[in-house]
Amino acid sequence: MPRPIKRRRVCHYPRTVTFQPAEARGACSPILLTIDEYETIRLIDGQGLSQEQCSVSMQIARTTVQKIYENARRKLADMLVSGRPLHIEGGEFRLCDGQADGCGCSTCFKQAYHQQYKKPEGDSIMRIAIPYENGQIFQHFGHTAQFKLYDVEGGTIIASRVVDTNGSGHGALAGVLTALNVDALICGGIGGGAQTALAAANIRLYGGVTGSADAAAEALAAGRLTFDPDARCEHHEHHHAQGHGCGEHCGSGHSCSGHGGQDA
Repeated sequence: MPRPIKRRRVCHYPRTVTFQPAEARGACSPILLTIDEYETIRLIDGQGLSQEQCSVSMQIARTTVQKIYENARRKLADMLVSGRPLHIEGGEFRLCDGQADGCGCSTCFKQAYHQQYKKPEGDSIMRIAIPYENGQIFQHFGHTAQFKLYDVEGGTIIASRVVDTNGSGHGALAGVLTALNVDALICGGIGGGAQTALAAANIRLYGGVTGSADAAAEALAAGRLTFDPDARCEHHEHHHAQGHGCGEHCGSGHSCSGHGGQDA
């Protein structure tokens, strides 16, 4: 029986998960770079870490890092040489929550978040996060500047506070929520990449909700929140609906650069 694959620790979910050539050349399928492959590129090529240091950060063997890194470099070469689109998704990974005994980034803001916003003692506490602006649910998850956190016990909110997002956006916000020890997110619109990141962090999603943040949190605590399980970010989906599906073709002579590369 084969040994299960160890999930690789990823400090930062990619901010941009879709890349499209400005000059498309013929029909071609996208190259899929996994999140753990992306992390080796970020750490080794982006931050200048050695493969040994990368293995410590991702909490896997150096030989495993070497294989993942080689696969990632081949995929990036194929993207550049062949002019194919690139999607970053999937893989065997877990998001870093900033715990001091696990995080390999000495300057990671998630370490401070994890310590500052610890949950109260007790397994029955549920923490809810809501993108927040002036008392309302901010409707574009990836652009929120603040979350309001609610601690719930026995169907009642026992504490709440507002937290800055530290300039993160889109899929990267899943790392913020993980460090904040969040169990559930209530939001309005949210893109597919961010949904994937939240699922990887085991954060339950309640999308398509509008109105008062406090009222929504109280409704979820009481088990009567009305939400849309198929909620999407209307702004992001609008770009694709008006033109084309990025990565579906490469030969029409147009550029996808106007999408900003965001898929969350």
